[in-house]
Amino acid sequence: MSEVEILADSSGIDFLSTLPVGWNVKALGAVCEPDGGVQTGPFGSQLHAADYVPEGVPSIMPVNIGDNRIVEEGIARIKPDDAKRLSKYLVAKGDIVYSRRGDVERRALVTDKENGWLCGTGCLRVRLMKSVNSIYASYYLGHPEVKAWIVRHAQGATMPNLNTSILSQLPFAVPPRNAQDAIAHFLASIDAKVDVLRNQNKTLEAMARAIFKSWFVDFDPVRAKAEGRTPEGMDAATAALFPSTFTDSPLGPIPEGWRYGPLSESIDIISGGTPKTSISDYWGGDIPWFSVVDAPRAEDVFVLDTEKKITSLGLSKCASILLDEGITIITARGTVGKLALVGRPMAMNQSCYGLKGRDRDSSFFVYFNIKKTVAELQSKTHGSVFDTITKATFDGVHAHYATPEVLASFERIVGQLMKRIKLNCEFSGNLSQLRDTLLPRLISGKLRLTDAQALTEDAT
Repeated sequence: MSEVEILADSSGIDFLSTLPVGWNVKALGAVCEPDGGVQTGPFGSQLHAADYVPEGVPSIMPVNIGDNRIVEEGIARIKPDDAKRLSKYLVAKGDIVYSRRGDVERRALVTDKENGWLCGTGCLRVRLMKSVNSIYASYYLGHPEVKAWIVRHAQGATMPNLNTSILSQLPFAVPPRNAQDAIAHFLASIDAKVDVLRNQNKTLEAMARAIFKSWFVDFDPVRAKAEGRTPEGMDAATAALFPSTFTDSPLGPIPEGWRYGPLSESIDIISGGTPKTSISDYWGGDIPWFSVVDAPRAEDVFVLDTEKKITSLGLSKCASILLDEGITIITARGTVGKLALVGRPMAMNQSCYGLKGRDRDSSFFVYFNIKKTVAELQSKTHGSVFDTITKATFDGVHAHYATPEVLASFERIVGQLMKRIKLNCEFSGNLSQLRDTLLPRLISGKLRLTDAQALTEDAT
């Protein structure tokens, strides 16, 4: 029996019937290493909650699987001795990791950085033969029809479940190696351009955060004036907005004329909601619908698009409102404390809050102020199953607030940095969209690489 004949079902992957001459179709398991090529991570009986430690070998969980990348933020860790005991589950460069439950179509390619980490509980590891370009494979597995195949074959009506048998039988297009390498190089070059923009954003975000810390945490301008010095890094008009003395507060000395109070006094807290997933008319519209998987990298700040979208009817049938640009979103249940600044009007699910400053034009201050207090908010979570913050949690966290004039100056100065961050996010989003548009045509052989390169040059 041939490799093609052992496929469980290739329906829905239409391009497989029109591949170029010289391309083959095999079951994914047939192009994986024969020993442990498609393998689950350790089960709960092998790794208990008490085994996780603050410092140690990172353990990749489903929440750490981003769009073809490992999300390191908040990753769990295990002791080196446990990693040695579970060495058969360690990942190597070129492996691809999947979630066994939930968003089973999401995958992450392991790079040099994650080499030697653990494929954690709740995950599956795919280890390809050396004859297959793993970068090409990771892009192939991101093809919309391939992702849909995985979702369709996953077991479970309520919570999709993926196993080694299903993943091993996934139809896999195998071009000649030189074609694999060329496709992988081209698509990776687009992602490299995206990485450059993200690195720029990392610098810009750090600059904005440093200004926030200098003004509102360290009170550098006030200290300078109190010592008879001219505040650094600002013009005379901006320096004149700061007092030269301090006053006492429960948080310690704060600038004269500033106030102290709970977070809930300075923000409006907005709840989210989810339309019924069983009603198709509520989904697939043009309104972005934010959930934790859409949280941007810390340096990108803004969320401009989401994985799922709802219709106007769906919005009217759920508890969420349409959030205005500039509102801060914080994830409040399960994975607590991920932040995003709304870059275009959108809705959000009930595991999030929208935070809108009551002072006019204070969106950037609210974002960085919440970012500063995330650790304290996380420390006040509760819940028997999931960590949760409620509206009352914001009553228990206090902060100090500058005068409206200082806030307006901060928004103006930091706004220039944030504008550049948003533009970079928009450009990187366009590049990613171009990559996703070209991907199906390249993987199916319907677009020549030279034509794809020309389209990319036009776009950039």
